[in-house]
Amino acid sequence: MSGPVLVLNTTTKRETGRKAQLGNIAAAKTVADVIRTSLGPKAMLKMILSMSGSIVLTNDGNAILRELDVTHPSAKAMIDLSRAQDEEVGDGTTSVIILAGEILAVAEPWVMKGLHPRVIIAGFTKALDDALAHMKSIAQQVDMKNRAELLQTVKNCMGTKFVTSFYPPFMSELALDAALMVAQDVDGRKDVDIKRYVRIEKIPGGRIEDCCIIPGVVLNKDVTHAKMSRYIEKPRIILLDCNLEYKKGDNQTSIDVTKAEHWEQILQQEEDYIKRLVENIAKLKPTLVCTEKGISDLAQHYFVKHGITALRRLKKTDNDRLARASGATVVNQPELLRESDVGTRALLFEVKKIGDEYYSYITCEKPKACTILLRGTSKDTLNEVERNLHDALAVARNIIIEPMLLPGGGAAEMSVATKLLEKSKSIPGVAQYPYQSLAIALEVIPRTLIQNCGANVMRTITQLRAKHAGGKNVFFGVDGETGVIRDMREINLLESYSVKIQTLKTAVEAACMLLRVDQIVSGLSKKGQGGGDGGAVAPHEGAGDEPPPGMMGGME
Repeated sequence: MSGPVLVLNTTTKRETGRKAQLGNIAAAKTVADVIRTSLGPKAMLKMILSMSGSIVLTNDGNAILRELDVTHPSAKAMIDLSRAQDEEVGDGTTSVIILAGEILAVAEPWVMKGLHPRVIIAGFTKALDDALAHMKSIAQQVDMKNRAELLQTVKNCMGTKFVTSFYPPFMSELALDAALMVAQDVDGRKDVDIKRYVRIEKIPGGRIEDCCIIPGVVLNKDVTHAKMSRYIEKPRIILLDCNLEYKKGDNQTSIDVTKAEHWEQILQQEEDYIKRLVENIAKLKPTLVCTEKGISDLAQHYFVKHGITALRRLKKTDNDRLARASGATVVNQPELLRESDVGTRALLFEVKKIGDEYYSYITCEKPKACTILLRGTSKDTLNEVERNLHDALAVARNIIIEPMLLPGGGAAEMSVATKLLEKSKSIPGVAQYPYQSLAIALEVIPRTLIQNCGANVMRTITQLRAKHAGGKNVFFGVDGETGVIRDMREINLLESYSVKIQTLKTAVEAACMLLRVDQIVSGLSKKGQGGGDGGAVAPHEGAGDEPPPGMMGGME
């Protein structure tokens, strides 16, 4: 008989079968436990000290997890869940991690008993389809003309945030107004691009009441020349993305000058070129010119002579927002400018000094882009407010795109759990057990809300089950402030349908993905050492030569 064949490097660590699955479940539960207390209006804050020495103080699930340094691959996958949820719908980043961890926790006994992961996944998938159908059946339509109803939904999102302790309720109005301002109809559907056309400008200092929404663009720029006007009513705006300087050669160029008049001719050519550029712009009679590149001193001189104000070195994103707000078109060459390229929707251009910085305010009529100006006492507070405002903007966007609401306070989850438990009795075979387990896992949301506000968990959750028995009282949930069971419609605690279904889908699909893993291979293959590049199995990133010491590492 032949001897053993070594395929993997000797430093490689392998976990297979049930051991790998149980390790994944333990990692997911550990990550979920980290942020479990950060759910609901009575959420606790986490203080995270990064390696750079900065402090992050927040209860936002995504903000907490992205600061953690973890070594276990399944823990990294869980952290990616929160990031994906934040990018997709902006809210529910804490709920999705808690729910995914609980789904894997209820799957653990069936894995221990030897039930095949494929059977568990099949039960979870069928339960997910039924849960989504039930959620759609209990969802309420939103009247888009009813501003009070829209505002209340955004307030519910902000109600669980750190910001509500310090900032007044009009923060929700800022988020809703900004989302409505940039919304537009594209091919019969609503398009709300808050990432590109809503900018949050943070300026430390001032009072909380100074926070406002600017219907247009705010730029951290001053005019390029002291004689240029800092206040212009109804400006005509031209936007460029080219240099207003003498064009230098792409390659190294040398010129031999033998006569003084030749040198004067070269200087005159440069001056004529700049003068021609400015005249091409000035013939359209603009009062404000903005460019993404530089403006030479000579060009500034000619602009002053023509009574034109100029701003230089704008960010491309700012230029695009200004184009959308003012109706101007960004042009690459001044020679190509036409009357239709001039922006005429602006009402006022004004330069203000706030602290030691100059800010250019360009307010527009019916803008499709806006700026939210945040004022506060410190940078840390402003950073947390920005994170919370981002969530509120995303919720407002979701409601505009899909105007449907579900009851909050764990009412929707408990209603779905009751429905799934009833339906599981009609499912034949062993598939009914993971189906029931998903229903039990959904109760983790109301249970965590009760825990975080200090109420009696067993008594309250039993009362809530009794309320939902038989599919009745679907709007009864937990008041996160007091821990009392109430009708969510009475306290106006309704949440975005998009966030709820995305949380459920992401959590279940992530749990199924981790249950399908039956082997973890860790070990680093280095060139010229032990197997080189020809290893049979590619290592997972950042595992190191030694096996991972644990699931949770230090903090970055």
